[in-house]
Amino acid sequence: MTYTVDDFDFHLPPELIAQHPAAERTGSRLLHVAGSQHADRRFADLPDLLRTGDLLVFNDTKVIKARFFGIKETGGQVEIMLERIVDAKHAICQIRASKAPKPGCLLRLADAFTVRMTGRTGKEDDLFALELLDHDDFWAVAEQYGALPLPPYIEHPAESADESRYQTVYAREPGAVAAPTAGLHFDEAMLETLRARGIGTAFVTLHVGAGTYRPVRVEKIADHRMHSERYEVTPETAAAIAATRAAGGRVIAVGTTSLRTLESAGQADGTVVAGSGETEIFITPGYRFQVVDRLITNFHLPKSTLMMLVSAFAGYDAIRAAYAHAVSERYRFFSYGDAMLLERSDAV
Repeated sequence: MTYTVDDFDFHLPPELIAQHPAAERTGSRLLHVAGSQHADRRFADLPDLLRTGDLLVFNDTKVIKARFFGIKETGGQVEIMLERIVDAKHAICQIRASKAPKPGCLLRLADAFTVRMTGRTGKEDDLFALELLDHDDFWAVAEQYGALPLPPYIEHPAESADESRYQTVYAREPGAVAAPTAGLHFDEAMLETLRARGIGTAFVTLHVGAGTYRPVRVEKIADHRMHSERYEVTPETAAAIAATRAAGGRVIAVGTTSLRTLESAGQADGTVVAGSGETEIFITPGYRFQVVDRLITNFHLPKSTLMMLVSAFAGYDAIRAAYAHAVSERYRFFSYGDAMLLERSDAV
């Protein structure tokens, strides 16, 4: 079947877009989807839906303070969203301004430091290259002067509570400009419960870029090109996946970023190759999954690439029905919203 973007649309009442997280990390709801069957649960029930020998794979990326406001040397206002920090003096970003700055233009950000916009990047023409001029470390100025980059559908400016709640409890590798939001539901107590029940945990790193919010601008999804993101799979995680498979356990990705990492590093026999690289993997219905058996994920935006991914994983009709149920039952959507546990369609 040839899918179009409209095939992944759905009606979402605006009031269902969560503006704040649940009072407790594990206090959200959990919709368990297995083919045409779905069950309303609490996220705190997750350990009961797993079994000894399963392996949860988390993304341990850490969100950096990636949003800056400033002025162009011509006086116009500008908003910068870092896509990634390349090295101490260089970064790639998105720029919002009444008129895009020309190559060579100086930008004064946060009234604290100056960058030069050196040009558009070759691969993705909505991204711009920046050179830091009057400081030595992009990481340091981001931490000191940047703002937490909450998603565009969260309407309040970042508050002190967001500094912790828009970050997983196991975040340790700085580099993301959006949180791997499925992991926001886990707290230390749940992680300890899982370990006590013999459920394994492992970590990959994928630094989520601002392109995760980029709309699909083509009609046929086969014509869409994904943004590139950096990932790393350690030898320990690759070994844990191999051991889990050998013992008959299930590999469960916590979030679409973990899934995309594992499938990017996966082989046809289900093994995962340790290492680092860039991935532009675009998972749509018809994709054959190599590694991941189950997926924990939040609810995604209409017409988004992540709607296409979960439709590939759990089945197009199953996801349509699950989302209709979630809307009717008033589930909370997107980054601060509720979660789903998806069974892979060919395993149901």
